[in-house]
This record gives sequence, C-alpha cells and structure tokens, in this order.
Amino acid sequence: MEAAMDLMRRMPPGRAETALNALLFLIPDHSLDLLSQVDLPLQVCMDKESVKEYILCEYNRDADSYRSPWSNKYDPPLEDGTVPSEEMRNLEVEANDVFSVYRDQYYEGGISSVYIWEDEDESFIACFLIKKDGEGKRGHMQIGSWDAIHVIQVGPEEEGAAHYCLNSTVMLSLTTDNKQSGTFNLSGSIRRQMSMTLAVADGHLVNMGKMIEEMEGKLRNSLDQVYFGKTREMVCTLRPPPEVLNRRLPDS
Repeated sequence: MEAAMDLMRRMPPGRAETALNALLFLIPDHSLDLLSQVDLPLQVCMDKESVKEYILCEYNRDADSYRSPWSNKYDPPLEDGTVPSEEMRNLEVEANDVFSVYRDQYYEGGISSVYIWEDEDESFIACFLIKKDGEGKRGHMQIGSWDAIHVIQVGPEEEGAAHYCLNSTVMLSLTTDNKQSGTFNLSGSIRRQMSMTLAVADGHLVNMGKMIEEMEGKLRNSLDQVYFGKTREMVCTLRPPPEVLNRRLPDS
C-alpha cells in the first residue's frame, strides 16, 4: 500500500485514473484505502432542476448517484440517498453561495461546489471543490486545468472555540505551444494539511473560508517554486535563452 501511494503521488493528474484502475486490479484487498486516499481530477455534471453545474466526487456520491448541492437531489434518482440534516443543509447552501463569490474573485470563473455532512461526536465535515479549465485564453497556453479539493473536519464546540483540520490537494495540468519552444506539458499535484483552533463567534463558515484562502496562497507559492521554478531552472540550463548564449560567445 505504501508503494502504491508513493506511485500515485508521482503520477501526472491526466494519468491518475488509469493508474488507479491498474492498482485496483493488482491489489484488490486495498481497494477501499486507495479509493479513499487517492484524489482524481474532478468531473462536472449539470443539475437539470436548477440548470447549474456541480462537481462530482466521492463526497457527494451514494452508490452510482451523485447529489447536487443546488437541488439536494441525486442523479440518477436515488430514493434512500444520504442527505444532510436541516442544519447542515442550511450551512451547505450558504457555503455554496459564498464560495461562488470567492471563486469568481480569485479564479475569474470556473465551477465550485460545497458539500457538508455530519460526523461523529457532534462534529461535521465540509468539502470545498473548485475546477477551472482554460483553453488558449492567456499567452501560449493551449489547454490547462486546476482542480482544488479542500476537506475540513470541524470538531465540536468547546468554550466558544472549535478545532479545524484542513486537508488540501491541488492538481495542475497545462500545455503550451509556440514556435520557439514547441509543445510543452507540465502537470502535477501537491497536498498540504493545516490545523487550527479558532473562536466560533463569527461562525464556522468565516473560519473555514479564512483557512482555505490562506492554504490556497501557500499552495500556489509551492507550485510556483516546485514545478515552475525547477522547470525554468532545468530548461534554462539545457536550452539557455539567446541573451545568455550571446554573452557566452567570444568576441570575433
């Protein structure tokens, strides 16, 4: 299992589903662990009732149906599908509205979904999802995608405070193409965790929003350093820019 997870951490997001299916075939005894721990690129579906798109994941799935955060109904229809309590549903509706504004301000579009459900000991879990695709909108990029998964476990309130544990995963994939560099593909994923104990005077949604905003800033910086920084260093070493080559050439 450890070797399988190590392999999946090094797998490009575009090939993650194929690799996961192969591992499920090779080690079926670890199927539950693999399905619960491996994050795949997010898929999108349309809610026919509200005419809004929502994101599919393991957190809104029951059997082969997926629950929409807009209508709270499953597609395909499922009579005994699990739904949150009235209190959690009200928080979920508010979270989806607020997170849509956050997505528009930070991502200038894309799709977001929030799912909330009860956990043990009067605690609950919230899953915040963002998917942003782009095709040739900026620079030389042909195809690009950003999938962000934030899962927060919120502990029971004690003395006006609650403990929050956030697990975040971001999957990035982009392809560029121009005459000078040719076709270039960069993809990868990064995962981070954060735990905090915060006062609940302003509400759980405010606390969760601040944690996600801080985490996404850290993840963007990490991606810039790990993927773009290292790639730039390698490319400039193997194929120095023209101005560097000109400085190296001896005077004739």
